[in-house]
Parts: sequence; C-alpha cells; structure tokens
Amino acid sequence: MSRKVCAVIDYGMGNLHSAHGALQTVAPDTQVVVTGDPDVIRRADHVVLPGVGAIRDCMAEIRRLGIDQVVAEVKKTKPLLGICVGLQAMLEHSEENGGVDGMGLFPGKVAFFGRDLKEQGESLKVPHMGWNTVAQVAHPLWHGIADHSRFYFVHSYYVQAKNPDHIKGHGHYGVDFAAALGEDNVFAVQFHPEKSHHAGLALLKNFLAWDGQA
Repeated sequence: MSRKVCAVIDYGMGNLHSAHGALQTVAPDTQVVVTGDPDVIRRADHVVLPGVGAIRDCMAEIRRLGIDQVVAEVKKTKPLLGICVGLQAMLEHSEENGGVDGMGLFPGKVAFFGRDLKEQGESLKVPHMGWNTVAQVAHPLWHGIADHSRFYFVHSYYVQAKNPDHIKGHGHYGVDFAAALGEDNVFAVQFHPEKSHHAGLALLKNFLAWDGQA
C-alpha cells in the first residue's frame, strides 16, 4: 500500500521548513513533499498552501507559476489547508501594498489593523505578533483541541469574511477578525499551527486525517 502524500506548495514565499517538519512530525507515515510542481500537487492526497511576507509578492508568484489554477483544481477534489498569507491569498482582495486581488476562494477582504489600534484605551502594536486565543466554530479540524486554545499569530492585516458561515474560528485584537475560514474541503488559518505547540500540531494532525467532509 502506497504512503499518503501531503504536498506543501513552494512558490518561494512560505515558511516551508517549519511547515514540512511539523507535518512530518505529526504523521510520520505520510510522505510530506515541498514542491512547486503542479503535477505532484495534483496527485497529492492533502495540500498545504503556506505563506509569509507581502501579499503583492505572494500573489505575483502564485500567478506567475500558475499555482492559482492548481489551487482552484485542488479545492474541488481534496483537503486543502491555507496558512497565514496562504489564507489571505484565498480572499477576493487585500488592502496591503496599495490593494492586491487574491484568488477569490472566499468572498471578503483583508484589511489593515491600523496605526492607532487600541483596546480599552491602550495602544496595541501592529503587527499583531504573539499568542492569542481562538474561539472555535464546529469543524473536524478542531477535534480534541480545547475551545479558546492559544495559537501563534504574526500579521498586520486581518480577514473580514463576507459570509459568516465560512468563519470557523474567531480572534480578537483591537477588532474582531476571522482566525479560520472553511468551506467544503478547504480550511485556512491566520495563525501558524506549525509554531503553536500542542494545539497547532493537533490541528495539523487532524488535517492529515481529514477526508474533506465537514
């Protein structure tokens, strides 16, 4: 019996080493491959779209390499996980870099936290960097993870989803934001599960065991 394959999409903009290592740790029997090859991605059983850095650069490479077309195919047939900018790239539009269009997998936009972000009169630093709780909305990827568990975030922009049914996790940092989105066999998170210790590793393990059914 052949090993299950998880493809981590390499378009030059992801925290690939950490994501690969965490996935391999939680599923040693799964073959985790870092690849930009469309054919390898299409053949994989599970697919991860990571991302760090500026959305303009990420979307430019995603489009140049045809990753947007591959992701559009993958989302119809197999479990797909977006991480950080990988989530933001799935929205219709981002305010970052003067305005950048995303892949439009989810309706909504990505907005800037602002330069005068406050909580109860206290100024908050942007980017939002560090541990924050996530309020869960029922989904298989939260299996065995306590509600309001803490995950590790690094972001200056946050997701505003148009369809509340797509929100599978709520976060708060000065404003309410979508910490996780999901629909059908797509799940995407603003935080970094690969840097979020036990809760993050549990989510990655759940993803690799997930058949894409909500």
